[in-house]
Parts: sequence; C-alpha cells; structure tokens
Amino acid sequence: MFTINKKEKGLSAWGLTLLALGTVVGGSFFLGSAVPIRNSGPSVLIAYLLGGALVYVILTSLSEMTTADTSPGSFRTFAQREFGNAAGFVVGWVYWTGMILAMSSEAVAVSILIKNWIPEVKITTIGIIIIVSVTTINLLGTDKMSRLENLLASIKLLAIIGFVATGVALVFGLFPNKPFIGLGQIENEIFFTGGIKGIAGSMLIVIFTYAGFEIIGLAASETSEPHKVVPKAIKYTVFSLIGLYFLSILVLLPLIATSQLNEETSPFVAALANNGIYWAANLMNSILIIAIISTMLAATFSLARMLRSLAVESFAPKILNEKSDIPTKCIVFSGLAILLAFSSSFFLPEKVYVFLVSSGGFSLLFTYLIILLTHYKFRKTNGCPPMGHCQLKGYPILSIISIISILLIIISMPFIPGQGSGLAAGLILVIFFTACYYIYNRIKKFK
Repeated sequence: MFTINKKEKGLSAWGLTLLALGTVVGGSFFLGSAVPIRNSGPSVLIAYLLGGALVYVILTSLSEMTTADTSPGSFRTFAQREFGNAAGFVVGWVYWTGMILAMSSEAVAVSILIKNWIPEVKITTIGIIIIVSVTTINLLGTDKMSRLENLLASIKLLAIIGFVATGVALVFGLFPNKPFIGLGQIENEIFFTGGIKGIAGSMLIVIFTYAGFEIIGLAASETSEPHKVVPKAIKYTVFSLIGLYFLSILVLLPLIATSQLNEETSPFVAALANNGIYWAANLMNSILIIAIISTMLAATFSLARMLRSLAVESFAPKILNEKSDIPTKCIVFSGLAILLAFSSSFFLPEKVYVFLVSSGGFSLLFTYLIILLTHYKFRKTNGCPPMGHCQLKGYPILSIISIISILLIIISMPFIPGQGSGLAAGLILVIFFTACYYIYNRIKKFK
C-alpha cells in the first residue's frame, strides 16, 4: 500500500483548508452564482446557508471515516469496504471521468477569457499551455504545488474580502465621490422573488458553488496527523465558505438589481461596474481567470490520487500503480485525459460535447450521495470511530435528511435549464462503468 513520508511532507490544517478553498472557490461562484441570485432574489441567502449546512454534514461524515482510516482513495475506498468492489470501481471512475470532463470545460472557459487579452493567439494554444502547465506543477510534488495553490487561493479569498470591503464602503457612502446607497436595490426587491420554488431551483447551482471540498478526504493521507488536521481543516473550510459567500452576496444585493444579472457576466463585476467602479470590475475579471486555473490545479491533484487508488485495487492499468510520493504516471495520465477532452470540444459536435461535459455536475452529486450512504452504514456497523472521533452529533437524523436532500437535488436536475442533459449523461456514466466492472470481473475469473 502507498504511504507518504509524513515527517518530510505533511499538509497543515490551514494548508489543507487553502487547498480545499482553491478547489471550491472557482468560476462556479465568481460567474455561476449570477443564476441563483437572479432567480431567487434576496432569498438566495437562505439557499447558500442551506447549501453550507449540507456541505458541513457531508464533510463531517467524510472526516469521521477519514480519521478512522486515512487510506488513499478516501470516499472511493470507504464505499468499496461498505458496499463491495463494484461500488468502489464505479464511484472512482464516475468521479474521475466527471471531473476530467468538467476540467476540460474550465480550460475552454479560461482560454476564452485570456484570449480577450491576447486575441492573436488561438484558444487551442492557450488551453494546451494551461493544461500542460497545471500538470507540470503537480509533478513538482505536494509541497511545491500546495504553496502555489495556497498563493492562488489567498488571492481569490482576498478578492472576495476586497469586494465585501468595497461594497460596504459604497453602501455606507464611505467611497470617495460616491453617494450613500443604503439598502439601495434591496428596497425594490421581493425577498422571495421566485418563492420556495426559486430557492429549491437554485439549490443545484448553489451546491455546485461549494463543489470540490472532497479534496480534503483525498489529501488526508498527505497530512502529518490526519485525526487532528482533517477535522480542523473541515471546520475552517466550511465556515470560511459560508462566511465569505454569505457576506459577498449580502453586500452585492444593494448594489445591483438581481434582474440585471446574467450567466455571461460575473455578478460582482456587474455590481461594481453598475456603481462606476470600473477598475475594480476589470480586476475581478482577472481574479476569475486565477480562480479557474487554481481550481484546475487542485482538481488535477485530486484526479491523480483517485486514479492511483483505482490502480492499487487493479481497477486501473497496472502501470499506474506506483509507490512513490508523487504519483507521476497518474498525474500525466490525468493531464492527457483533460487535454483529450479539451481537444474534443473543437472536433465533436457542440451538443455532444456539452452533453458529455454536463455529466460533471451529476458526478459530484453522485459522489456526495455515496459519501453520505457510506457513512450511514459505517456508523451503523461500527459506531463512533476509534479514539472518540465521533464528529457528526446529529446522526442518524442529519444523515437521513442530507441523503434525502441530495436525492431531491438530483431529481430536480431535469427542471433546471441545461441540467437535464447532465442527469442523463451522468446516469449513462454510472451504467457504463457498472457494465465495465462486470465485464472486468468476468474476464478476471477466466484468467
């Protein structure tokens, strides 16, 4: 089994938190949050609080299992132990494939943004350079990669804090040569703009803005004291996300009418531009590029660890099963897969590519559902983890509520514009890899 030299390399609680925040805070928040804000109005704040509470339950469930066993593979390994080899195989490959397709989409998005600065360079060239760079940085090892990721994550967090500070100054009339805004646009908004239906319909995209936190479990084996570091990192991550998301949207609401927002422009850029702060709006566009690259960097880290976990169980080609601290072959293989998926966006019919990429959202929801189901069975069978690490106080009620919530979000996908294809593509992925497992198992028996 792979083990890391923890004396030489060990992520701290804050380092693991920044790695998680680097994965989570990306284009889905800086750009995608415009949709739930527009659809729900001020009540979107409730959606983000509910989303944060759900993330807390999922992460705490993952933490309990991780502190009991830090085996590489995290939720994939735990699912395999509770539900059998088929579950471990399918969960691992669905997550890996969904993330590969999602990162190819991120590569397309960031390439388009950068092309606005250098129009003479082709989008394909920009995308290839970014993917190769992200892959190469991961090859430098956890310490070096995490330092860069910490820097990029810090820039993103400072950008959100900067937006909040600028927004507060505008609201209270503290900004030079700008009038007092006060409640501003909130006075013209209906709190429940779309009613309960608006909040329910927003939950899918809200959950996507929190997506990526599962990297904490995948990186747990690379911490020096997992039973201490992981629970701390989870608390830091959840409360940082809820606080920053809630405050930034709370400040945004007085600055711009929610009806003016659209998915093509960052709501933060639109809010600043609407109040004449154009330099800050341009800066936020730059932050969006950093956010996407940071997400790709951390996602590649997760992909390589998941792939190595599959290879250890002989669920992936044996050549990928390596015992070195840096899973070089898995990093390169994942990088090439992102590159292939990115390239397919230029030669596949657009509808086919969008259909494939949309499976990324389902893959994450599927992963979170599996984490909750695995933890439910884990606690039912084993009770609290050893050494008193029983962190989810509301078990089993909170677990059951969270499982039902994720199922409702998945069921709602066809009712959200553009997400019906995500559900269909995701289900096809699950069916495909289930079939692959049984074919693999039959071949294995005949050997």
